[in-house]
This record gives sequence, structure tokens and C-alpha cells, in this order.
Amino acid sequence: MDTGSHSISSEKSHGLAPRPPLQEAGSRPYMPSLSIASRNPSAKCYGDRFIPDRSAMDMDMAHYLLTEPKKDKENAAASPSKEAYRRLLAEKLLNNRTRILAFRNKPPEPENVSAADTASSHQAKPAKQRRYIPQSAERTLDAPDLVDDYYLNLLDWGSKNVLSIALSDTVYLWDASSGSTSELVTVDEDSGPITSVSWAPDGQHVAVGLNSSDIQLWDTSSNRLLRTLRGVHESRVGSLAWNNNILTTGGMDGNIVNNDVRIRNHVVQAYQGHSQEVCGLKWSGSGQQLASGGNDNLLHIWDVSMASSVPSAGRNQWLHRLEDHTAAVKALAWCPFQSNLLATGGGGSDRCIKFWNTHTGACLNSVDTGSQVCALLWNKNERELLSSHGFTQNQLTLWKYPSMVKMAELTGHTSRVLFMAQSPDGCTVASAAADETLRFWNVFGSPEAPKPAAKASHTGMFNSFNHLR
Repeated sequence: MDTGSHSISSEKSHGLAPRPPLQEAGSRPYMPSLSIASRNPSAKCYGDRFIPDRSAMDMDMAHYLLTEPKKDKENAAASPSKEAYRRLLAEKLLNNRTRILAFRNKPPEPENVSAADTASSHQAKPAKQRRYIPQSAERTLDAPDLVDDYYLNLLDWGSKNVLSIALSDTVYLWDASSGSTSELVTVDEDSGPITSVSWAPDGQHVAVGLNSSDIQLWDTSSNRLLRTLRGVHESRVGSLAWNNNILTTGGMDGNIVNNDVRIRNHVVQAYQGHSQEVCGLKWSGSGQQLASGGNDNLLHIWDVSMASSVPSAGRNQWLHRLEDHTAAVKALAWCPFQSNLLATGGGGSDRCIKFWNTHTGACLNSVDTGSQVCALLWNKNERELLSSHGFTQNQLTLWKYPSMVKMAELTGHTSRVLFMAQSPDGCTVASAAADETLRFWNVFGSPEAPKPAAKASHTGMFNSFNHLR
């Protein structure tokens, strides 16, 4: 079992004025000589390597000694056979050249090569520069009364660039485009605190899970409560995940329920397999597989076809039941470039990031990070994975996949980094920690050139709700 919530002393208990939410918190290296010391300062010794100095060689003299007869007396009467041997030796060795190495003319130009090709061949290919990763947060906002509970999910970033965060009994919205903050809802003490938030795919509607087991659906464009889903769970709802018009909820009762938000009888399917709280829920990009992690240290992979409206006794609904983690499994992230690759992170007693082939259920790799893994996010543009951690460093770590080499460690939080959310362009990451701060990191680089967006097919999922329920 992983460490859950901890009481945090707030300014209210000390009689101080409460902090407004989501406001700005406020030489060259030594190179040893290759020469060996000598007692004679004028002598130079370069170790055991002999490097010839060709500039001191007289090639003309060498040629003369090979080709010309000696003028001294003892060779004055050279025999014809010796002269013939000398001429033959010079012919074979020197090929009638005055110098062995003579650079007099430029080499001939290759045939059928255009001037453009010649110019391009001299231009070196530009090396791919390593991306600069800032080591400090781009912005820091206050997040007073953020609940320090590992099993909750209190932060999400919508497709319309609005971030939602739950602080105690209130959900706040922060518009990343303008930097403005607004309050969406404050629930009463009997229903609170808020235990989960999740944006619908349209970026306009947000689901809010409550400690009372209810789930509220809000229209953020008009700050209007559309409906409240009751009777889905028996206790708090700590995890939410959207699959088009289906809202999947996970509760402390261990149940996972699919809710069709368009119809009155919203409970349409259920998954049963966890014996303790469901703290992680993520649908795959295709919407065909659901990953769930629980406080029972289990990871389940569910196929959308295996959900049942009336669960039968003794029937295993899961596609894979994976028991490799030794602590609660909250951090889940589906790979954006490989549909059947899932990354999961374990709690304080496990500390591992594991990679799974969800088609076969095989564990592809496991990396011990040394600390509690709270959240995971894939880079949408590069093969990289970002993890957030607890004690001792409370850091964000960027990993290169699949080598799992650390590319950067981002520090600044003073307590465990419980939640992370990624901006719509995939470049900025928001992290919320138990130190009651919300930090923004430009960790995934600059956004690519915008592409024309396709028309969304889910814009009308709430059109039938025109009044409060």
C-alpha cells in the first residue's frame, strides 16, 4: 500500500490571510603535455613515437645518389653491368621522377558532374542540434489547499488550452492563452473535497469526481451544471477517463464503470477486477483498450468488447492481469507512436517504471527510479518519457526511450510531485505538488508548425442537456 494523504498546515489555521489561487509565486580544461620531461631543456622528446619530418628530407639528393655515378676515384671505372643495374633500379623505384611526392598539378575533375553538385558536395550536412531543456520552471503559480493524496487526480489540461485544478472543495480554471483565472464550482463540505477532474475531448465540458461518490458534469463556457451522476460508486471517485461520449469512472470501492453521458440511464457497462481503490485510468489512443491501476498493486488491461452490463460470476473480464508492481499503480501513459505500448509507474515500495506490450501482456522493460513514481507523460514529438517523483528529490525526470538514459532532471518542487498535465501542443508540462505550487516546464521543446485541425465528431455530446438536473 502506498502512502496516501497527509495533513498540510494551511494559512487558515494560523490566522493568516488565505493566498489567492493560481497567482504568480513570486575555463578551459587542463590538458597534460604529451612530451616527456628531459634534463636537457633544448632537447624535445615525444615519448616512444617516431614521427618523421619530411621537410628535412632532400629528395633531389636521394635521386642524385641513385641515378648519378660517383665521381670519386674508386668508382671512376665502373663496370657496364653496375651502370645498367643503377639505371634499372632508378627506373623501377623512381619511375624517372625527380621527386617521390610532387604536388604540381590539380587532380583532374570528374566527368559528368555539374557545378551545382560540386558546390553541394563541399557543404557539410548540418548536425542535428541537441534540444535545450530549461532546468527551471517557466512559471510558478500558488495552489493553496491542494490535497496531498497520492490516489487522487486533481489536474488536467483541456484541448482548448484551459487547465483545471481542484483545490480542496473548489475547481479553478486557468486559461493558458490569457493567463486569466476563474472559479468553476465550490462544493459543500458534505460532498467535498473534490477527488478528480477530467476534461471531455471537446475541451468545453469537464467531469468532477467528489468524495461523496457523485460525479458532476459542467459546461465551462457558461459555468453551468449539466447533470450529476449518482449511485455509480459507493465511495469517493478518484479517477476519470473519457472515451468519446463514454465517461469511465474508478472508485475507492474497486469498481470501474462506463457512463454514457448522453442518456438518462447512464451506467452502461462495468469492469470488475480490483479489490481496492482504482487510482489510475487511461484509455488507449484507439479507444479499444483501457488500462487501470489500483491500490491492490494490480494493473489490468481491459478490451472494450469485454465490458459487461451484467457481470457473470467467475468470469474474468480483463484481457491481462499484471502483478509485477509491488506498490500502488497510479501512473499510466499510453505511447503515442506505438499503440500497444503502455508505461506504468509504481508507488513508494516499488519505485519502478515498467513497459508493457498490451497485446501479449509481456513486460518489455523495468527501470528502478529510486523514488515513488506519481505520474508519467510521453513526448508527442520525440521518443521521450517524463516522470514525476516523490522523496527524496521531488523531481521531474526526462528519459530517452527505449534506452531509458536520463536526459534531464528538473528540480524546484519541495514536496512530492503528485500530478502532471500536458498542454494541447504537447510542449509544456504543468506539475502540481504537495508544496502547494503549480509549475510550468518547457520540457518537450517548441511546437511544430500547426496543421489544419479536423472537425471534431464529439462536439454535440451534451447538446441534449438544456437544464439543470
